Amino acid sequence: MKLIVGLGNPGDIYAHSRHNIGFLVIKALSNIYKAPLKRERGTFSLSARIKIDNQVVIIAMPLTFMNLSGNAVEALLKKHRIGLENLLMVLDDLDLDLARIKLRPSGSSAGHRGLESIIDSVDSSLFSRLRIGIGRSPRGVEASEYVLLPFSRKEKAQVKQAIEKATECCSAWVTKGVAETMNIFNKSASKALRTSTRSILSERSESKEMRRDE
Repeated sequence: MKLIVGLGNPGDIYAHSRHNIGFLVIKALSNIYKAPLKRERGTFSLSARIKIDNQVVIIAMPLTFMNLSGNAVEALLKKHRIGLENLLMVLDDLDLDLARIKLRPSGSSAGHRGLESIIDSVDSSLFSRLRIGIGRSPRGVEASEYVLLPFSRKEKAQVKQAIEKATECCSAWVTKGVAETMNIFNKSASKALRTSTRSILSERSESKEMRRDE
């Protein structure tokens, strides 16, 4: 059995915030596998049981606030007797470009309060985590404020694609394992970023040429 937990804050006020992109991935998985999320006693979470390639997977969203996510994750692991090697966390990342995803088998919290809470609660950082880029906060906006802001209309199309890619990554993590899944999704994300950068540079170059012609 495996456990996939998306991080976020409960409540309508936070539902569409950048910090809640982990919740959005879990909701997408819930819809894909037609498994409604329900409150699970003793776990401080909403959860559902799905099957991916005949493997049983618990998907969950903590009902604690972000800074107390560790309480929910620890309870889920204990209730379902799941080891850390079978845990995948899905969360937002300020240091990744918007909509870029990155899978890692372990690592530090990198300042993410939810991840920090989990590491403290389970007394280990040896579990997989899928980070989804929400972009850097603009100048003059504190990171703590920025993560609670909604995505702009322009950003929503990119975020939708990122959520779709993240659900595919979660499924691959279940069936292929973390190493092979990293090779597939981290490389494809890097390639997409390089293509996007080349496109922007090309547009800038063309714009300069047009101004010269004028």
